[in-house]
Amino acid sequence: MPLRDRLLAALVAVLWGVNFVAIHFSLEHFPPFFLVALRFLVLAIPTVLFVKWPGVKVRWLLGYGLGFGILQFAFLYAGMSAGMPPGLASLVLQASAPFTVVLAALWLRERLTVVQGVGILIAVAGLGVIAAERAGVSALLPVVLTLFGALGWAFGNICSRQAKPVSPLGLTMWMSVVPPVPLLILSLLVEGPARIGESLATAFTPSALPALIGLAYTVLLGTVVGSGIWVTLMKRNPSSRVAPFSMLVPVAGFTSAWLILGEVPNAGDLVGGAIVIAGVLIATVPWRGRRPPRGLADGGNQSLPETSDADARPITAGDPTVSAAAPAPSRPSAVGTGGESGR
Repeated sequence: MPLRDRLLAALVAVLWGVNFVAIHFSLEHFPPFFLVALRFLVLAIPTVLFVKWPGVKVRWLLGYGLGFGILQFAFLYAGMSAGMPPGLASLVLQASAPFTVVLAALWLRERLTVVQGVGILIAVAGLGVIAAERAGVSALLPVVLTLFGALGWAFGNICSRQAKPVSPLGLTMWMSVVPPVPLLILSLLVEGPARIGESLATAFTPSALPALIGLAYTVLLGTVVGSGIWVTLMKRNPSSRVAPFSMLVPVAGFTSAWLILGEVPNAGDLVGGAIVIAGVLIATVPWRGRRPPRGLADGGNQSLPETSDADARPITAGDPTVSAAAPAPSRPSAVGTGGESGR
């Protein structure tokens, strides 16, 4: 992997890590469900006008939009609105990787290797450490909501895999058409028209400027630029070389939250986070003796390289902004992860 591509992969991880801080600022002004709807509406309008239809079955596009777009971000934004720190959110969302491996085994009958099983158990143990730490400070609910977001992302990964898109980035862009209307309805029912109207009426006041900058960052840098670079890197390099850079996302998330927000993680979060990352790496990165994957995938926080079948292609997960997958094999194969995450 050329040095230029390594630097670009690291840049994407930084963009996706800082994205959680951008979400934090946006949530200080907009209610969470309405903010998710607004985020995808900004993407959906130019997509319908300028992006070519990805040529996939509608049911898989809807499933991808439901899992990755609605469930992931509704729960993530709700969790962060309830008090989930941005740095910790960037870490806990990495649970989408082992969740995807388990769902692929249950839904697609893909083989789960012993190494993957061990990695998943280690990651779960790390999440348990974080949950125990958070329970001690009466902050368990935000962690649980974020975990549900990671599970939604994993469901979206499976649907994107089944969609077999020619253009993963095209599928990701068209996925943005699915969430706005359902989330607007949910926002009206839960958050109410008065709260939505107030956030819109004061959207262009000086106090709302950080929220607007955060929204612009999430859409332009987090999704368009970050996912665009990631997909390009996946086309130029083996996914197993690119995907491990996704593990830099929590590092960038914690660092940016510390520098910008003054968020200092406690010892329990750091220990649990290290265990989670170790488990994800064990479960998703090809090890000696396992044949390297072939094929393309999109970008997000983590990609899911195949582990045993030489014809298998990876699922990619990402930041919290984008994720897509290349065509899947016609017969069962083991799945691993390792960016999307992302999107």
